[in-house]
Amino acid sequence: MTSSELLQYCMAKPGAEQSVHSDWKATQIKVADVLFAMVKEVDGRPTASLKTSPELAELLRQQHDDVHPCRDLNKAHWSTVFLDGALPDSQIYYLVDASYQQVTELLPDSVRQQLLS
Repeated sequence: MTSSELLQYCMAKPGAEQSVHSDWKATQIKVADVLFAMVKEVDGRPTASLKTSPELAELLRQQHDDVHPCRDLNKAHWSTVFLDGALPDSQIYYLVDASYQQVTELLPDSVRQQLLS
């Protein structure tokens, strides 16, 4: 998977907005101004940082060499996934969906309803 493919998938989510975090040299994808994905290069490789439950993050890190704690965000809740590694694209898409869902569930009902309409 490429960074542009992942960005395209993220931006197809309702309410998704893209911005650049210059300090981290990363593209951030937010919904209602809340981060759900961050795309950047780490050690010259394309990555995505995605929000997960701490339990899922730990499980993924144990099972996959291409999943690590995020350097820039809360390591318990955010994992960095190498896009050019052994993790199947379908699993990366699932993690994007899960991250988006976690974020939108925390939004006020009125904001969530606007996203759906």
